[in-house]
Amino acid sequence: MVLSETWFMEGFIDFELQKYRLLAYLKEVKNSFNATKLYPQLSEIVAHYKNLLAFRENKKLMQDKFPRRLDQVNAQKMELVFEKMLADTEVMQELEQITDYALEQMKGTITEGAEIFDFVEKKLQVQPIGIMPLYKNEGYVFLHYGDKFEVRIYNYTITLFEHRNARYKGIRMEYMDTRTKTPANTYQQIKLDVIREYRALPNPAVFMVDFPLAVPLNETLLPIAKRVLVKHIAENGG
Repeated sequence: MVLSETWFMEGFIDFELQKYRLLAYLKEVKNSFNATKLYPQLSEIVAHYKNLLAFRENKKLMQDKFPRRLDQVNAQKMELVFEKMLADTEVMQELEQITDYALEQMKGTITEGAEIFDFVEKKLQVQPIGIMPLYKNEGYVFLHYGDKFEVRIYNYTITLFEHRNARYKGIRMEYMDTRTKTPANTYQQIKLDVIREYRALPNPAVFMVDFPLAVPLNETLLPIAKRVLVKHIAENGG
């Protein structure tokens, strides 16, 4: 089930109707969390929570959500609808009841997801393999989790981008191959083999990311591993 950004003010604005809709959505999110699947559900529900806070603090949120491609006449019509809604005390009271209830319900669900996130993040181990070059914004990640012998190999690239007055680091990871780790085929040996086979990076930064338990790869482990790796590199001279 998917909720739009302005789900709480769409269609018939009725508390009981939107409550049923919200609880159905939260049930699906909780089922994913119970299966240790965090993404995209966790980021989506956090976004919904922020939208509700913004609406409660700024009733003009609806204006910001109008389609950008509307011509001037249609945009004016939308604004008139908005103004009429603001003038309707009963409608606004219903919206406030919906948003207050939704914020409380979402807060508990977000807490559940955040606890799983924190647990995985704390258990993740990041270690450099071999000598690290000065440039660490591109290289390889060896990902191992659970009791598997397999090691998944990714190429990673960290990029810096700016948004208004803030600067952010993003990471892209592309799957390359899977190798088997044995007492003879160590991480160091796998690193040497990868460098010989993939010559694009003659002296790459290589990190081992290890998690002791079996969790969903794409929905949980990879998204958190990316964040932990970016943090690790930033804290260690990246």
